[in-house]
Amino acid sequence: MKGTVGELGEFGLIRELTSRLTTTPAVRVGPGDDAAVVAAPDRRVVASTDILLEGRHFRRDWSTAYDVGRKAAAQNLADIAAMGAVPTALLLGLVVPADLPVTWPTELMDGLRDECQVAGASVVGGDVVRGDTITLSITALGDLRNQEPVTRAGAQPGDLVAVTGWLGWSAAGYAVLSRGFRSPRAFVEAHRRPEPPYHAGPAAAGLGATAMCDVSDGLIADLGHIAEASKVRIDVRSGAIDIPSQMHDIGQAVGVDPLQWVLTGGEDHAIVATFPPDVKLPARWKVIGEVLNPSALPQVTVDGAPWTTKGGWDHFGGMES
Repeated sequence: MKGTVGELGEFGLIRELTSRLTTTPAVRVGPGDDAAVVAAPDRRVVASTDILLEGRHFRRDWSTAYDVGRKAAAQNLADIAAMGAVPTALLLGLVVPADLPVTWPTELMDGLRDECQVAGASVVGGDVVRGDTITLSITALGDLRNQEPVTRAGAQPGDLVAVTGWLGWSAAGYAVLSRGFRSPRAFVEAHRRPEPPYHAGPAAAGLGATAMCDVSDGLIADLGHIAEASKVRIDVRSGAIDIPSQMHDIGQAVGVDPLQWVLTGGEDHAIVATFPPDVKLPARWKVIGEVLNPSALPQVTVDGAPWTTKGGWDHFGGMES
């Protein structure tokens, strides 16, 4: 496909983007009408929204448009799964410059579509507008399937803390890319295209999870959200968290303790949850700590002590290294 967005025009671009989409049985009316219609058998809709800004959340010299699409969908669909819901649909608001090659938004849509298929959802509509900086606004929807939502506020003293998915891989990949390298490829790809364990969220709800969150800002930061909402202390056992040997190698090369990436690196979109101590967890879940009565203010500790090294993601401060 040749030409720019401006040459194709708004409606031509919309036709090109929607022609690439697939659907699911949950979609009763898809793109092309005034609004989409998505089935909600549970009669409750779980919704989450996010914004990605070029230069802030992605770089075109680091990631292809397809990568950006996969990542944009993943980080929103992971929020739905972390509530214990099944993702059903995704809406896209897209701002692009008129001189952008048409191939960029079309490849972006391919990435969004393919990640939605992994989660069992589909892109059902959106809007496009001309602007100076590429910006994506993503809204994801989900269905609870007759289960109660798992919020951040239900953790109880005595609960186990368990995680499923990768920790620290995206941050290690970010460190590699920041230094001008493209390997080890597995870590770079983890930063470009996170792989949330979507099915683990609803499964955790079925197992009786008392609180849950996806790891988008960093394990300590996101467990901090649970600790604050639940008014508890959470202690993480660092020795219980597996750190791959290649991550140790990257850390040695760039002068960073890989435990810092594991504890404070965001954007892996693993799922961390608290469970009653008598729950038998499947092998995919790794117990990494416990919920305790707060000694003072709600907080997260590591091996019994506060974690004093900075890290994690703050949208108004950036990623701490």
